[in-house]
Amino acid sequence: MLMKRRNACVKVARELFALERAIDAALVKAAELNAVMPIATQEANLSAVVIQDAFERSAATFAALAQARRHVVDTHHCLDETKVRIGLKTFAFGDQDKLPPPKGILETEEPAERRAA
Repeated sequence: MLMKRRNACVKVARELFALERAIDAALVKAAELNAVMPIATQEANLSAVVIQDAFERSAATFAALAQARRHVVDTHHCLDETKVRIGLKTFAFGDQDKLPPPKGILETEEPAERRAA
């Protein structure tokens, strides 16, 4: 029974991580579009008025994607809680090492050439 739960957990985790990556990729593309529209408008010697409606819609798309990302992060936290409730407390999805260090703790590594000296 525990192995079935673990396998289900892995399956859900894979899809969750894929969704997180997809939303981040969409956010990047939306940001790139938002960044290039005013530049292209200036390069074409056009008034900002010409592209304003499209720019606002694109910015709204970015905001919606940011909200979607918030929902996915919330889903991630809920699934972490569910994992504990079904007896998989020690099972890690593989993203635990991606968390930043606790506040005030930062370890740096010297470049290889300095260590060799």
